[in-house]
Amino acid sequence: MNILFLSNNPITDDLLFWLEKDAEEDVTVESERLTKDSFLRHNPELVISYNYQYIIKKDILDLLPNGFVNLHIGYLPWNKGVQPNIWSFLENTPKGITIHIIDEGVDTGNLLLQKRIEFPDMSITLLESYTHLHSEMRKLFQENWDDIKNKRITPYEQKGEGTFHLRKELNGIVGIILPKGWDTPVSELKRLYDLSERQ
Repeated sequence: MNILFLSNNPITDDLLFWLEKDAEEDVTVESERLTKDSFLRHNPELVISYNYQYIIKKDILDLLPNGFVNLHIGYLPWNKGVQPNIWSFLENTPKGITIHIIDEGVDTGNLLLQKRIEFPDMSITLLESYTHLHSEMRKLFQENWDDIKNKRITPYEQKGEGTFHLRKELNGIVGIILPKGWDTPVSELKRLYDLSERQ
């Protein structure tokens, strides 16, 4: 199958390698903004978006109806948009992973697969939680690849409004995690965030 793999993050390389080597698929990687011309040049049968920073426009989506699939490390409809992992801790919303059809909105498309993931140990760092979510995403995708590829999963609508976050909302949070960066324990992040919200 001719697959176009959209990504801007090396954390997706393991899944890309698996698609090429183990699943023996014909995969082309695109990290730049997808245009109508570049889509037509690649001529994919399926597009997989995974940690891709650009929104795909409707005129491109219309070229391959239900053929654009996104891998999102959040439990939709909660935490649509950027950094779903961070927001799930800050706002105590459901944590997990979602594979869904891409539509005109941001993480609003019909669902294919989801998995709730719990983090009972709040001493875990942001990096550890982030890495764990991506590991679970690879497993979910690989276990269901044949059904995803052959469109044997019936998409279903998201229920409820959930939450949504823009990139600019992270500006205040960057200062909170700056000293330890991604090694900040989620318990500490949550405590500092709550304090900043009360000030």
